[in-house]
Amino acid sequence: MKPMTAVLIGAGARGAGGYARYALDCPHELKFVAVAEPNAERRNKFADEHGISRENCFETWEELLSRPQMADIAMICTQDRMHYEPTLQALDLKYHVLLEKPMSPDPRECVEMERRALANNRLLTICHVLRYTPFWATLKKIIAEGRIGEVVSIQLNENVGYWHIAHSFVRGNWNNSDKSSPMILAKSCHDMDVLSWLMDQPCVKISSFGSLMHFHSGNAPAGSTDYCIDGCAVEAECPYSAPRFYLGEGKAWARHYTEELTRENIVKGLRESPYGRCVYKCDNNVVDHQVVNMEFASGATAMFSMCGFTREQERRIQIMGTRGELRGEESTITLMDFLTHQKTEIEIPPQVSGHGGGDSGIVRSFLREVRSNAGGESLTSASASVRSHLMAFAAEESRLNGGKAVLIDDYYKQVVAAT
Repeated sequence: MKPMTAVLIGAGARGAGGYARYALDCPHELKFVAVAEPNAERRNKFADEHGISRENCFETWEELLSRPQMADIAMICTQDRMHYEPTLQALDLKYHVLLEKPMSPDPRECVEMERRALANNRLLTICHVLRYTPFWATLKKIIAEGRIGEVVSIQLNENVGYWHIAHSFVRGNWNNSDKSSPMILAKSCHDMDVLSWLMDQPCVKISSFGSLMHFHSGNAPAGSTDYCIDGCAVEAECPYSAPRFYLGEGKAWARHYTEELTRENIVKGLRESPYGRCVYKCDNNVVDHQVVNMEFASGATAMFSMCGFTREQERRIQIMGTRGELRGEESTITLMDFLTHQKTEIEIPPQVSGHGGGDSGIVRSFLREVRSNAGGESLTSASASVRSHLMAFAAEESRLNGGKAVLIDDYYKQVVAAT
């Protein structure tokens, strides 16, 4: 069996460092034959790692997709607002597409991508990697087996981590919804997806509250400077100090602004890149905390809370059924039976690949689905993803309108009418 072939559009942290690593670990299953990446250093590094000839290295996705189909698969890992056009072109060229989440910040574009995949009889799989992890798959299996009866309510907390929200959503690429996506989509579309998946029924009504409470100029301490490294008088006392993070425990995250993690390059980036800015003096506008309330077709409910002010980066979930309860955090799932009072703890083994095994899991599953494709859908197909994306879009509409409840069917009809 020959390996599947792929092109990569966007050789950043998620593309080159996440999904494409599968080809290095399992070269008998996947081989990259072309790459499009505007950063020359990243482009050349990826080409060298994967043995790609220089004539198949492109600065833009337009150049790559102007060629006839070069491979079986296109992996598209560009920024949020750069997903729509390359996805449509790749589908029209008959590539099967693995697309980084979110699909698009525009609900109309999400619906159109779903339609284009169906029209071309091609798989369009969205990287909702949580579904492919042993942790979340185990929760789904226990529910499907009826071990807690009918699900009545779910509570899901996404603890973003004070350092992670400062890196990605205050200083970083996803800090401004006008340039990327609102927080509920950029960070928490994973959560909308797993809630929809675990409930396995339509969400009918949604409401949401949240705000940018802390990371704004009104909270800038006296003596703070635009860049932490420029003599800030309070830098030593600030938990969000960029030098402390990128020169300390967050050194690996400096790869978002420098390929070579030398002290000289990290310090240079702290002076010149957005990642060295004071967290109170950035151009961010996305929320730093948000809650979402959901009602599903059966009458079951769910509550989701995202907060940036936590020490750990983790998700914690409680699933309450008519015959039992599930609790999950870190690598432990606890099942409590109402009849026997038996408590069962399930330990999920550590995973090698990122996102709890989800990065390699989704690629492995996608390759299998492409090989056996007969017009069906993948586990996280565009059709499934559109449903959870609409939940996120509706939640954001509710938040912006003072928490007014939004009916999902009505919202979907408005989107389709405008498409």
